[in-house]
Amino acid sequence: MQKNYYLISILIVIFSMIPFFMMFERKRPHAREVMMLAVLVTTAVLSRAVFFMIPFFKPMLAVVIISAVGLGGRCGMLVGTLSAFVSNFMFGQGPWTVWQMIATGLCGLAAGILFSGRYRDNLFYTVCVCVYGFFAAVFIYGPIMDTYSALLYTGHMTGKQFLAIYLAGLPVNIIHGFSTCLFLALFCRNMERKLRRIKIKYNF
Repeated sequence: MQKNYYLISILIVIFSMIPFFMMFERKRPHAREVMMLAVLVTTAVLSRAVFFMIPFFKPMLAVVIISAVGLGGRCGMLVGTLSAFVSNFMFGQGPWTVWQMIATGLCGLAAGILFSGRYRDNLFYTVCVCVYGFFAAVFIYGPIMDTYSALLYTGHMTGKQFLAIYLAGLPVNIIHGFSTCLFLALFCRNMERKLRRIKIKYNF
C-alpha cells in the first residue's frame, strides 16, 4: 500500500508540470527568450552549488523568485522546475527530484502572480518580496518536501506521523526561509531592475 501511495504521488507531480511546459512550447519562444531562461537557470543552479557546504542555506529559491518577479509567473515556474532538475545532476537524482521541481516551480509561479507587473523599485515592495520568500520556503517548499518524506518513510498514512515529520522539518524550513529572505534582501532590487529592462528591450 505504501508503494502505491508513493508511485501515485510521483505520477501526480509529474503530470501536474506537463501543462506548463506545453504552454511554453506552444508559445514558440524566440531564441533570446530561451537564452534568458537558460541564464537564469544556470544562475540558480550555480547559487545552489556555491553554498553546498552549508546545509539548507541556499540562494536558489531566491533566484527563482526574482526571475518570477521580473519576468512573470510562467518564467518563475520554468526556472524553478528546471533549476531543481539540473542542479540534482550535481547533488543526486532520485524520486525526490520531481517533488523539488514542483515545490520550487510553485514558489516561482506564486511569486509571479503576486508581484509581476506590480513590483515597484522601493523598500516597501522589496520587504514584501523578502517576506514572501520566507513564507514560500517555510509553507510551500518545505511542506511539499515533508510530504514526500512522509510518503516515503511511513508505513501507514496517519495524521500523527505526518505531523511528526512536519514538525521535525520545521527547523530546516526556517533556515531555508531565512536564507531565501536574506538573499532576496541583498539582490532582489538590482536583479529585478535588470530583468525589467531586458523585458522591455526585447518585448518578452
